[in-house]
Amino acid sequence: MTRRHRPGPPAVPGRAVPVVLVVCSVGAALAALALPAALGHTLDRAVSGHGVPWTGLALCAGLTAAEAGLDALVVLLGGTGTAVRAARLRTAVVDRLLRAAPDRAGELPPGDLTTRATANAADAASVPVSAAAAVAAAVLPVGAVAALLAVDPWTGLALVAGLPAAALLLRVLVRRTADAAADYQREQATVATRLTEAVDGIATVRAAGTAAREHRRITEPLTRLTAHGHRTWRIQGTATGQAAVLMPLLTVVVLAVAGTRLAVGALTVGELLAVSRYAVLAMGLGALTATLGALARGRSAALRLEPLFALEPVPHRGLTLPAGGTGRLELRDVGVHRDGRALLTGVTLTVPGGTSAAVVGRSGAGKSLLAAVAARLTDPDTGTVALDGVPLDGVDPVRLRHDVACAFARPALLGTTVEDTVALGPDRPDPAAVDAALKDASADGFVALLPRGRRTALADAPLSGGEYQRLGLARALVRPARLLVLDDATSSLDTVTEARVRRALDRRAGAATRLVVAHRAATAAAADRVVWLEDGRIRAVGPHRDLWHDPAYRAVFEPPEAADEPPGPVDETAGTAPGVRR
Repeated sequence: MTRRHRPGPPAVPGRAVPVVLVVCSVGAALAALALPAALGHTLDRAVSGHGVPWTGLALCAGLTAAEAGLDALVVLLGGTGTAVRAARLRTAVVDRLLRAAPDRAGELPPGDLTTRATANAADAASVPVSAAAAVAAAVLPVGAVAALLAVDPWTGLALVAGLPAAALLLRVLVRRTADAAADYQREQATVATRLTEAVDGIATVRAAGTAAREHRRITEPLTRLTAHGHRTWRIQGTATGQAAVLMPLLTVVVLAVAGTRLAVGALTVGELLAVSRYAVLAMGLGALTATLGALARGRSAALRLEPLFALEPVPHRGLTLPAGGTGRLELRDVGVHRDGRALLTGVTLTVPGGTSAAVVGRSGAGKSLLAAVAARLTDPDTGTVALDGVPLDGVDPVRLRHDVACAFARPALLGTTVEDTVALGPDRPDPAAVDAALKDASADGFVALLPRGRRTALADAPLSGGEYQRLGLARALVRPARLLVLDDATSSLDTVTEARVRRALDRRAGAATRLVVAHRAATAAAADRVVWLEDGRIRAVGPHRDLWHDPAYRAVFEPPEAADEPPGPVDETAGTAPGVRR
């Protein structure tokens, strides 16, 4: 039974930073709460004729310095902590994506992923700082109300009477801000996705003359984005305006009651000073609006990261492939389903170690999916896949990349230089191995013409589609893998270059198994056996020479417009029909 690895919590900075932030914020709030009482007591002693109250003055200065120092520390820790947390969150997101199965990691569009890993991660990283600020912002008014009640209950009750309205104001603010932030972040992702699509297909856009249409498609969500942004500011502006009216009214009521109490001798001058300061601090409920708004935006952003952290790493059972294996590939009753549709059904296939197999079939037959299953780029829903007798779902995915190499029709060239992209993998091959791989992929010629050879930066290396493919092939050939999976990886090569690459692959016969998704009859003819797929099932397996006698098999290699025409004379040696375009 395959052991499933449950995703753990995301990698974030140590828990000490948020704790220190809360401690410092609360400490600054307590110092601010103690200061009015100290000032009032000092003032009473000063007016009572007992001389200059140096002790009280020193205490007031100390509390002021403590509040200022702790606030500065909160700003410093908050800024650096948020930056570090954002970096850790982004790293964790990328790590989760890279460890997940490729078909799961690719469920979200690239633009949406970019938005979540950048802007959303930054907003989510601010949550601890916003939460610490909210704690401090809550401590101040709550503590001020308690202090008012302690100094003079009647004055305190005057303030408490208006607090339900303030609490309702804050509750509505948080709910509406969270909704508006979620809508804004979704539209951000839409813009990023459409922009990424246009950049990736810029050649198609230019060729079709649809630049103006693409511009409208990309910018169309900006109207809604602007509306959500304005909505957010209206919510905060309305809340701030309501607080600006409510809080001063409460302050006037409190001071009126305090003045009356002073007139009847129930309060001293120093207590009046303390009451006036506590009334101002109690109005700090209004300062919670911005803090809670930021907290709501951060929580909305964190919710957008949850699907990424829910991605499970590719499971395995710690098995290893046997030493000296030649790559015997076995698929037993493999089935793959997507959205309730069977893409592969009952695929049973054995490719002896060290031999080559070409996978052919009409478009949509399941050729690339079969290649992905064989390389464990995706797992089948039913059945098993084994390499040298070991189930692939039991092998550590990182270790498996030492033994299974892949090349694709449209390879992604990652790295800074040409050498970097060829050497990309679980370990770094030496320069001699890179040179040998470039030669085997017939890429050494054009690489030698680059300004700095294989050390040329990719940005300074204008490459054709065929040259892209040859670098992708070189990356697959740079290590002595026991299984090579080539998914239409020579489709952009001319026939002469493809023949050279094929000879390089043939030199690995006996040491590595080659599974090649093929569209050319010549490629199929060069393989030891052909796997003919049709509608996700294996229709036949055998040598190309034998299968070529079947008109339906020959039709696989014909262009659509020639599918209904009678085939011409067959050259079984070459495996092609004269006059048919390749």
